[in-house]
Amino acid sequence: MRPLLGTFVEIGIASDCNNAEFAINAAFSVIQTIHSLCSFHEPESELSQLNQANGAFISVHNHTLRVLRLAKAMMIASDGLFNCTVGGLMIKNGILPNHGGFTIASGNADDIEFDQDKIKFNNSVKITLDGIAKGYAVDCAIAAMKRYGANAGWVNAGGDLRVYGDRVLPVQRRELDGSFTTLGSLQNAALASSCVNVNYDENFPGKIVSNHALPVLGVWSVMSHFAWRADALTKVASLINDQNRDAAIAKLGGRMVYPQQAPV
Repeated sequence: MRPLLGTFVEIGIASDCNNAEFAINAAFSVIQTIHSLCSFHEPESELSQLNQANGAFISVHNHTLRVLRLAKAMMIASDGLFNCTVGGLMIKNGILPNHGGFTIASGNADDIEFDQDKIKFNNSVKITLDGIAKGYAVDCAIAAMKRYGANAGWVNAGGDLRVYGDRVLPVQRRELDGSFTTLGSLQNAALASSCVNVNYDENFPGKIVSNHALPVLGVWSVMSHFAWRADALTKVASLINDQNRDAAIAKLGGRMVYPQQAPV
């Protein structure tokens, strides 16, 4: 376990892996790389450079390019319910740091433009990848573990969890009142949860904001094949009413997970 991505990241690996130490170190290394590239909080990250570039194209690392492509695709697929352009709104609300420069509250998918390995942000939007990059880092860590011959294992980044191979992990979820409920067991899948509480908790500084709808109070858990998708869809789930939530999340490639319903 190491402190990364604004949380604690735990990596577990099957004991029959001959290169277990190399696999775990490679997994932590790629997570550290993604953290340094995609952090809104780090003023020198590639994301911060893009946010301060005043609409100019910047060449970026493949990880930055990939996670922004995934984020834009999810914005389009969810009709804007997933929205990574709300950095300005989160700065205004004191959730994210202000590194300077003019900004608007939020934009849309068209404000993210690609030109081969270059990216630019239009209309002075500030992009935050907090709702997807952690899950993406989990997926990349597992890919690194597999390259070193680890046939089974898991990565848990503050509740963004993915398990693969013959590992089966029991899963509990922290509820709004601090209690834990059992969700079941997880195998060959990813699971993520997001919390929407009445009061802002500085110990758990994540917050969902949207210009489309008010987040629904509760803890929203989504299962998918990839952790990036599960991570992003928890934000979408919090913005959909109870009658439409399950169907909407399924259409986007996930599945809602509730207590007493095992996600395997």
